[in-house]
Amino acid sequence: MELGLAIAIAGAATAALFAGIGSAIGVGLAGQASAGVMSEDPEKFGNLLVLTVLPGTQGFYGFLIFFLVLMKIGFLGGEVPAISVYQGWQIFFTTLPIAFCGLLSAIHQGRVCAAGVAMTAKQPADFMKSVVMAVIVETYAVLGLLASFLLLRGIKL
Repeated sequence: MELGLAIAIAGAATAALFAGIGSAIGVGLAGQASAGVMSEDPEKFGNLLVLTVLPGTQGFYGFLIFFLVLMKIGFLGGEVPAISVYQGWQIFFTTLPIAFCGLLSAIHQGRVCAAGVAMTAKQPADFMKSVVMAVIVETYAVLGLLASFLLLRGIKL
């Protein structure tokens, strides 16, 4: 395997890995809070499920960039083009926006969702306010996804 191809694959893995780790931590934080509330009031399951899964979207964004990189380099079928070390690094660096935005925003979104779980436990009518606060954090993961996508589209192989 050529070094350029290996660097590009490492970039794809970085996007999936970092965003996935962030989502796992964020979902874990919200899930712990939700489990505590549901032990007292199982009727809140539906609302708490929404708050628990929200931090998981960043992992999907990282996986999407992972998939797009593998498609670009022909790793999922077709002909694998010759990728120079320079092009490999270009691809690697295009994955960093979603990798780091996904990692950090998922963790912080998990914290916001955990706080939203506590608010929903005391004020069930304010559930949507919690969701809105969590979605504001999501905005930065979407920006990281778009940055990685646009950068990746600009690389010519």
